[in-house]
Amino acid sequence: MSINTMKAVRFHEFGDPQVLRYEDAPKPEVGPGEVLIRVHAVGINPPDWYLREGYAALPPEWRPAVPFPAIPGSDVSGVIEALADDVEGFAVGDAVYGMIRFPSFGDSRAYAEYVSAPASDVALKPAGIDHVHAAAVPMSGLTAWQFLINLGHDVDNPLQSTRHEPVPLAGKRVLVNGAAGGVGHFAVQLAKHRGAHVIAVASGKHDAFLRQLGADEVVDYTETVPENAFHDLDLVVDAVGGPSTGRFLPAIRQGGALFPIFPLGFTGHGEAEKLGVTVSATQVRSDGAQLAELGRLLDDGTIRVAIDSSFALEDARLAHERAAAGHIQGKIVLTVGSQT
Repeated sequence: MSINTMKAVRFHEFGDPQVLRYEDAPKPEVGPGEVLIRVHAVGINPPDWYLREGYAALPPEWRPAVPFPAIPGSDVSGVIEALADDVEGFAVGDAVYGMIRFPSFGDSRAYAEYVSAPASDVALKPAGIDHVHAAAVPMSGLTAWQFLINLGHDVDNPLQSTRHEPVPLAGKRVLVNGAAGGVGHFAVQLAKHRGAHVIAVASGKHDAFLRQLGADEVVDYTETVPENAFHDLDLVVDAVGGPSTGRFLPAIRQGGALFPIFPLGFTGHGEAEKLGVTVSATQVRSDGAQLAELGRLLDDGTIRVAIDSSFALEDARLAHERAAAGHIQGKIVLTVGSQT
């Protein structure tokens, strides 16, 4: 392998996890405002398999053009190997983490030994956690942060006509559905950190885990129908989302809110209006400054990230198969060389 190539996971056609290939790829170069990261770990997220599948769940007119071969992924933790002359605040050798160029569909992605990244997309890695745990944070942590704490940008919302607005959490009753997953376990912790009474919904095997994260109540959805068990909730964060998210509307008080993390397929806007419930979502976006804030909470132990499982980069196919099996506790991570 020459100095201008690297190992990466690419796919040359859309399909199931079998299309992922571990192979040589061009090593990215650093452009203005960018850093080159030697990747130590990669966090995997639903958009990775949406991309691999060709965004099959989207209407055809919404599907972006994807040039082949494509490298999936956005979340990395690693060490800066080079940086552009105009980059300030970072130095070669800094350990950093970030969600790179999201949302975008270019070919400089994360399932690789190296990734070039806008310096504004990364932050110094929290010193108290290793690269594996740091790589598991960016997309899930930023999603929870931008839904619940601070949107942090003024980009037009592609999902709705109005700007998403987080709601005050102190003293509120907040239910998190899908609480044990990537976004869910951050939402539980951030809501608790901001003073909410948190009700976590997941399968029973996650009970102890969620209570350790600070959940005040844990509901096993295999035994209890959560939308029938509660009334007058201030906020429901549905980390599962999709067409079924509207079932939570009757459990929310007038003036309350429903935040579906995956809002596509929701058809209950008329019912929500009648009930006086705000339904709002947003598209998570890269934000190094917000990752720095999250990093401080990770460093002091206010929040933590859970690892469901880890796989070597060359075993990305197995990681995607694990994701497809469901019932994930925390995040799935790919390791790249040394993770010290």
